[in-house]
Amino acid sequence: MQVRFDRRGLALGLALGASLLAAPAVAEELTGTLKKVKDTGAITIGYRDSSVPFSYLGADQKPVGYAMDICYKIADAVKAHLKLDKMEVKLNPVTSATRIPLIANGTIDLECGSTTNNADRQKQATFTNSHFLTATRYVAKKDANLKTIEDLKGKTVVSTSGTTNIRQINEANTERKLGLTILPAKDHAEAFLMVETGRAVAFVMDDVLLASLAASSKTPDAYVISTEALSKPEPYGIMLRKDDAPFKAVADAATKALYTSPEGKALYDKWFTKPIPPRDINLKLPMTEAMEKQFKTPSDSPDPAAY
Repeated sequence: MQVRFDRRGLALGLALGASLLAAPAVAEELTGTLKKVKDTGAITIGYRDSSVPFSYLGADQKPVGYAMDICYKIADAVKAHLKLDKMEVKLNPVTSATRIPLIANGTIDLECGSTTNNADRQKQATFTNSHFLTATRYVAKKDANLKTIEDLKGKTVVSTSGTTNIRQINEANTERKLGLTILPAKDHAEAFLMVETGRAVAFVMDDVLLASLAASSKTPDAYVISTEALSKPEPYGIMLRKDDAPFKAVADAATKALYTSPEGKALYDKWFTKPIPPRDINLKLPMTEAMEKQFKTPSDSPDPAAY
């Protein structure tokens, strides 16, 4: 009996010893961003200063916005995943020129703004599930009663020089034989002014930018954005470091949980259909069918055809 007991005790001791030895190995398996956050006790969010309503400076000069709220959710998920009692969230400004280099060199861990997830950028970074889908549309005065591309036949429109949007309206003009007069503007402000003053009936651009311009105008209710788009949806995503699958898995799980819950729709409405700080403008940009589908079944695809 004694021998039998000793053998069992030895077996139990060996099993316990093996489990204790295995425990540190699990922690050592952390790599990439998760290891960086665990070691430093901090995660760094890259923010934009004027990408309304995604990431921009509020009245107190602190970053706010739709993408910022999403990134805070990802940060919470990382903290929970790593079982950290405390985790500092650092904020670092980025621009369109610095955002990819700062992700790549480890200065920031999440880039939270209005960055398009496309095949070219996939060569340098990766993205979590898309949080917005933009498309090329046009803004016009409501009293013009314009909604579709065909409604523009024979009219004068404007778009900004050097953009994809002006190329798209030129292509549509040729393919559909619309007979448009297309004016190039030096910038978005000049293009919108042409519609305001009646030099053009419509301004062709990314729909979210058009919504922001209309909402910021002297008479926001005087404008409407076309229901028909000139392009397929182009996805915006939170940018992450390339080849960091464990961190991306945490970010993907966090965004999927958010988007598929009632909180996801409420978050979208907060920034796109209600007054936002600091000037209480309302973009009046409700979810499109494509966005509703994206929130129901989240995707991180860079392919516009996936949406």
